[in-house]
Amino acid sequence: MPHVPPPKRHPYDQWSPDARALDLVGDKWTLLIVRDLAAGPRRFVELQRVLPGISTEQLRSRLNRMVADGMLTRQRYREVPPRVDYELTERARELMPILAELARWGYAWAWGSPRASEAVDIGAILRLAPGLVRTSASLRGTIELTVEGADERSVYQLTAADGRVVIEESAAEHADARVTGTASAWIKVFSPDGDRSALQMSGNRKLAEELLDGLALASPGAAGATARDTRAA
Repeated sequence: MPHVPPPKRHPYDQWSPDARALDLVGDKWTLLIVRDLAAGPRRFVELQRVLPGISTEQLRSRLNRMVADGMLTRQRYREVPPRVDYELTERARELMPILAELARWGYAWAWGSPRASEAVDIGAILRLAPGLVRTSASLRGTIELTVEGADERSVYQLTAADGRVVIEESAAEHADARVTGTASAWIKVFSPDGDRSALQMSGNRKLAEELLDGLALASPGAAGATARDTRAA
């Protein structure tokens, strides 16, 4: 039997599969929480950090609801201070292709350079990779992506294998390619012009560019963009 969640406070009350789905994921922040857990479990404070604008009470309410709906698991650890991790269930992971299609629609109809009111987190785009990047079954390898911020450095790895891409938010011990840039350089990559000229790239350039092409769909010239190659001669 499928998991049946407790009654929702404001249900659509319509016997239709899309309405039933929206009962689970239609609230503000729910799909972004799914996106931001795509790379693995996170603690409450980590989710607050990557979801600017959500209040503590909103986040707590959404997480409790998603656990009740079978979208998340909550793991408590006996540590001081107490630690609680939230992780996607298989039910929630199956939303990644849907998030990817939403992102494709956003690239086509709602995209542009960052607005003054918008927080910029390059990781928010990278975490879409499992659903957004389409690869051939023969493409294999890992690329490490580094975002050099003013106050911190964020490192991600994308691994392609068997027609799938997975993301981890950690350095890659053995990367086939490494791509590094400032936050400003990455904004140019994902903006409509798709300018990669300020990135530093080493290793398997073809692999790196193919995975970046899958992420930077806003750019009509993404496949032909260039990056500064820092491989030793």
